[in-house]
Amino acid sequence: MDAEDRRATEDASADRATRSRAVRRRPRDRRAQIAAASAEAFGSSGYHGVSMEDIASRLDISSTALYRHYPSKYALFREEALRLAALSTEAVHLPERLRDRPAAERLDHILDALIAASIANRRSAALLRWQNRYLADADRQILIDHLKATDAAARDLLAQIRPELPAGDREVFSAAAMSVIGSISDHQVAVPVRALTALLRSACDAVIACELPAPGDAAEPLGAKEVPLTFKHELLLVRAVALFHEHGYPNVSVEDIANAAGLPASSAVYRFYRSKGDLLAAAFRRAAERVSAAIGPAIAASERPEQALGTLIELYVQGSFAERELTFVYYAEISNVPPEDRTVLRNIQRLNVEEWAKLLIGVRPELSPAEARVLVHAALALVVDLGQWLGPNNPLCSQQRVAHLMQVILFGRPAHQVY
Repeated sequence: MDAEDRRATEDASADRATRSRAVRRRPRDRRAQIAAASAEAFGSSGYHGVSMEDIASRLDISSTALYRHYPSKYALFREEALRLAALSTEAVHLPERLRDRPAAERLDHILDALIAASIANRRSAALLRWQNRYLADADRQILIDHLKATDAAARDLLAQIRPELPAGDREVFSAAAMSVIGSISDHQVAVPVRALTALLRSACDAVIACELPAPGDAAEPLGAKEVPLTFKHELLLVRAVALFHEHGYPNVSVEDIANAAGLPASSAVYRFYRSKGDLLAAAFRRAAERVSAAIGPAIAASERPEQALGTLIELYVQGSFAERELTFVYYAEISNVPPEDRTVLRNIQRLNVEEWAKLLIGVRPELSPAEARVLVHAALALVVDLGQWLGPNNPLCSQQRVAHLMQVILFGRPAHQVY
């Protein structure tokens, strides 16, 4: 090869390298990469806890480059939230080959499609579950319409498969199955995709096949009593949790909390709590300790793991119904807990779930520890999901019914067969 040929070859190689670097710098799917990174960020840190600079740093690009694709953080948030919501309506859209098949076969396809979508979008779906309140009203209505369409399709098939079910029970079963499927976005328990798919599907099938107690069969205990105005420490915590539940932690100020508690100024709050974040951490500690404090006595008073777990389920449901707002905040606001408290609280959460999982393996030894933890997370999430979706005082979701469904998710069988 002469000198001129060598130069031509070297020039061609340089051109290819330059083009390769350009592709790496500006891949054709950059917009999709941005959307995926933002969804994960919003899911893990909350909408208000993420900036455009944070998203850009995840992708190793400048915020200026980010704005070339999206005009604002809200535009990113909206697109991903509505994309995730649309996946549910895509899942219930049956292919032509299934439209004349039996209802059970069509429901099988829908559940499998929803589970596949949930697993594929696991790292970002938390934004849909806990951050959708920050959508503008018109956008949130689009999201709700997607979820209603999914629910309607599931309930229609349930009516064909189990025509004896009252309409209200079909509504509960549909909501419970969706809760099981969506619960995997609340944790990071690692289970192989095939095993996770089978586990979620088995739990959904158990829910759909079970017999519910009649609505309102059991008398419900009264909720928490009003806190005396003189007990300022407790009153502040209760009022703060109510505000966090209604408006979202980022939208509540210390002044709002002081006013709700009847204090003369926001500075009075600091006599009891160091900051708004300290209030949130205190709420999380209360919720976590409510679960952990019951474990030892329940085990000590029980002869078998299933008896202990049954007791824990009843106590968890009672506590959650008595403090519904706290239960929701416990799920929705973990990203806003101060970092110095978050690690400790996550460890408490993890240990609580592990103790429940150990008891569950005592009942179902075929489960791996990770699979047991997945089911425990699904059962615990059901309480807040049903309250959010069907209403906190809906007789269709009485304590007895919710506890029954938790047992069905965990044990894979109706509650009356547990003992």
